[in-house]
Amino acid sequence: MNLSRYRNAASFLLLAIIWGSSFVAIETGLRAFPPVLFAALRYDVASAVLLAVVVGLGFRRDDFQWRPTTRTDWANVAVGGVFLFGLYLALVFIGQQYVTSGVGSVVLSLKPVVTPLFALALLPNERLDALEIAGVLVALVGVVVVANPSPTSLGGTAVGVGLLFAAAVVFALASVLTQRMWTTLPTLTQQAWMMVVGALFLHVTSGALRGWPTVSPSPMALASLVYLAFVASLAGYFIYFDLLGRVGANEVNLVNYVVPVVATLFGWLLLGEPITGNTILGFLVILAGFVLLKWAALKRGVVAARRPSRSLPGASSSETVVVAGNVYYR
Repeated sequence: MNLSRYRNAASFLLLAIIWGSSFVAIETGLRAFPPVLFAALRYDVASAVLLAVVVGLGFRRDDFQWRPTTRTDWANVAVGGVFLFGLYLALVFIGQQYVTSGVGSVVLSLKPVVTPLFALALLPNERLDALEIAGVLVALVGVVVVANPSPTSLGGTAVGVGLLFAAAVVFALASVLTQRMWTTLPTLTQQAWMMVVGALFLHVTSGALRGWPTVSPSPMALASLVYLAFVASLAGYFIYFDLLGRVGANEVNLVNYVVPVVATLFGWLLLGEPITGNTILGFLVILAGFVLLKWAALKRGVVAARRPSRSLPGASSSETVVVAGNVYYR
C-alpha cells in the first residue's frame, strides 16, 4: 500500500511538472510560430501518433472499437474536436501571447469551477447548493484579481485574461455537451479522433486568420513543438488516465491547482517572467472557490483516505468524469 501511494504521488508530481512546464513551451514557441498554426502543428504530431496506436489496437484486438461507427459517435467526436481541441486551443494560444505562463495557467485553472454551471443547465439531476454557488462566485472574483483591469492594462494583460477566460468557458460548455452524447467509443479512440478533427479545425482557422505564412522556427521553437506534442499531450495523457484509474477523479483533478504553481516557477526560472502579487492572490482566491465548490467531494476523499481497507483504489469517487475535458488544455 505504501509503495502504491509513493507511486501515485510521484505520478501526480510528474504530471504537474509536465503540464506546468508546457506553458513555458507555449511561450517559447509563440516567439516563432503564429499562435493558431502552432496549436495546429502540435496536434498534427500528437494525433498522428495516437491514431496510429488506436488503429494498431483495432487490428490486434477484435473487441476494440478503433473508429466512430454511429451518428452519435461522430457527433461526439465532431463537437469535442471542434471545441475542446479546436476553438479552445486557438483561444489559449492567442491569449497566451499577452500574459505570462503563470497568469495563463491560473486563469485556466478556473475550468473545473465553470463546468458545473453548464452541467446545471444542460445535464439532468444536477444541482448546486449555496456553498457551491459561493465557490463559483469566489473563483470568478479570483479571475478579476488576476486580470487587474485598469485603463493601462486594457491592451495587454486584461485582453489575454479575457481570451483565456473565454477558452475556459468554451472548454466547460464542450465538456458538458460531449458528456450528454453517450457513446461506446473507448476513451483512447475518442481522444484520437477528436485530436484529428481539432488539428484540421485549427489549420482552417489559421489559414482564415493569417493565410499560410512562411515560418523559420528556431531550434528552441521546434524543441517546444516536440515537447508539447509528445510529452505534454501524449505522455501527460497516459499518466493522467493511469492515475485516474488508481486514485479516482476527485484526487487526480487536483493537479489543476498544482499546475499554476509549477508554471509560474518555470516561467520565472526559464523565461525571467515576473511573479506579481495579483497573480498569487488571484490563484489563492480561485483555489478557495474550488475548495468551496468541491467541499463535499474533498471531504469524502479525506474520509476514504483514512479508511483504505474499506474501498478499492478509485472507488471513492462517485463524481462524473468528463474525459474529454480535463486532459488537453495545456
